[in-house]
Amino acid sequence: MSIKERLLDDIKQAMKAGEKARLKTLRMASAALKQKEVDERISLDDAAVLAVIEKMVKQRRDSIEQYVQGGRPELAEIEEAEIAILQTYLPEALSEDELVALIDEAISQSDATGMAAMGGIMAALKPKIQGRADMREVSNQVRARLGQATAG
Repeated sequence: MSIKERLLDDIKQAMKAGEKARLKTLRMASAALKQKEVDERISLDDAAVLAVIEKMVKQRRDSIEQYVQGGRPELAEIEEAEIAILQTYLPEALSEDELVALIDEAISQSDATGMAAMGGIMAALKPKIQGRADMREVSNQVRARLGQATAG
C-alpha cells in the first residue's frame, strides 16, 4: 500500500471514529498532495509524497517557533499535534550516530574539501535521509564538518 493510499484509508477511519483533529490534519495533507498533483500534472510516487509531508512538518515547526515567540502556546500545541500525526507517514528518524555516519560517508566519497563541495554532498545525502532527518540540521552538520576539514 502506498503512503497516499494509507493516508486516504486513515481519513476514512478517522471519520468513522469521530477523531476531528486527526481528520482535519489528514484532510489537509490529502489536499496538499492533490494540489501538488494538479499543479504539476503528475501522479505522486512515495518519494514525492514524503517530500510534501516533510514540507508540511517543517512549516509547522516554523509556526511553533513563531507562536512561542508571540506568546501563543495554545496554537503551538495544535501545531505539535499535527506534526505528531504527519510524522506517522514518515520513515523512522535516523539516530544521531547513523546520521553522522552517513554524513562522513558522503564527505569521504566526494573527496571534497571546503564549502564548494556542500551542494554535492547534500545532493548525495538527500535520497538517503529524506523524511528521516531535518534537512536544516543536516546542512548545519555538513557545514560544520567541511569547516573542520578546511581548518584542520
